[in-house]
Amino acid sequence: MSNTAQATASAATAAEHNPNEQEQALQAHFQPHVAVDEIEQVFHLKRAQPLLQVFTALFHGGFESVLVRLLVLRELANDTSVSAFSRADINTRLAYLLPESLETVLMRLRTNGLLAWDAQQGVYRVTPMARNVLSSIDALLTLGQDQDEAEMGFLLSQVAGAQAVGGVTAEQLQHLLGRLTDLTDEFRDAIASGSEFRLRESQAKWHTACDWVEKGSEILRAITSDENADAATHRAAQAIGRAQSSLLNMQGMFSRALNQIERQRVHLGQSGLSTTDIKRWLLAHQDLASLAEDAIERPVKPLFITPAEMIDVAETELMAERVVVQNSGLPSGEDAPLTVSEDQAMQRELDDWLARLSDFATLNNFPSIAAESPKEIKVHEALLPASFAVASYRASMLPLLGDEGEASLQGATAELARLPLQFAPTDMMVQLNDMEVAAMTLANLSLDLDERGKHAS
Repeated sequence: MSNTAQATASAATAAEHNPNEQEQALQAHFQPHVAVDEIEQVFHLKRAQPLLQVFTALFHGGFESVLVRLLVLRELANDTSVSAFSRADINTRLAYLLPESLETVLMRLRTNGLLAWDAQQGVYRVTPMARNVLSSIDALLTLGQDQDEAEMGFLLSQVAGAQAVGGVTAEQLQHLLGRLTDLTDEFRDAIASGSEFRLRESQAKWHTACDWVEKGSEILRAITSDENADAATHRAAQAIGRAQSSLLNMQGMFSRALNQIERQRVHLGQSGLSTTDIKRWLLAHQDLASLAEDAIERPVKPLFITPAEMIDVAETELMAERVVVQNSGLPSGEDAPLTVSEDQAMQRELDDWLARLSDFATLNNFPSIAAESPKEIKVHEALLPASFAVASYRASMLPLLGDEGEASLQGATAELARLPLQFAPTDMMVQLNDMEVAAMTLANLSLDLDERGKHAS
């Protein structure tokens, strides 16, 4: 046995034979007037001391030591062809490790109950506790590799497994409830931030969380209908049900926040591009500094004088007497800069577009639409002919149709929202024979006859 292994065994033996010292060391972390044994959680944790010492034996120290211990234990536990290993078998299987390191790891695992030593037969055996610990670690590693953005898979799998064998506890349900509460607060913060990119990222995580909620609903129903479950388990399951309902109801909050951002989107001139498009394009580049290559040239630095002349000029400037004249008068006035406002042009374009849609809403229809289909038109026929910038501006106004929040306001956009029209986009594209717009999303613009009747009355 190596010196390191002997030191490890001696330290473990000394700790086991000095419970009073352990009690005093634990009491040192608490207030003097608080008795450690009066705290419920301390009682539960001390009762589980053998299991916790197993995890301490595995994960105490640096990452390199932890990796070697798990490697040795997994190699032995994964061999199901035999139930016992002689030292020669272990040396052959783990020949890539140094003998001193292997001896230290085996002694640590044996001392802490992860490996059992059969002195009569001279073999090692993997203990049941070691297999349970490895199973829990493997489950966590496997679920950690999946695309679980909500990080609920492992918690839900623990609840499902415990429910399958009839041993689910209130503590396991509390962990799942805590994760649901964290997700709800995270989504509310994202909605309150007003950031479109943070909203869309949180919405994707919300969809993942809803998938796990759907899978866990049957488990919760089984728990709440179990007559043998205690009151604490029932209360935890009911609290999880309420948390799930609150999580599912956030779909409307996401939709309203994104629609508000869509209405407030800033377009760059007449280009049809918005600040969101620019930010998404910038985020697609790993190195933003590379965009400046070949765009900024280094300035020319000609040398017309030598250092000697520079020193002479500097001495002259330093020695010269200067008269500082303070000007206490008011500065001269300047004419205000001339600015060209584009609001009038944009307002005229919006008024023309509103008049065109109002004409269709009163069944007068567009000149380019066939008379036999007056109640529905293709959106691209309503937007064109126009330039790309004008068509983009008109298309950005279509989501306002039927918006109750916008309809309650005043102005041209409010009149547009109150028109009895329905905008129905699809996922398909249509090729166009136009000079400026090559293709456009296929969508329909139809009359809402019920709304039209209300406006007419």
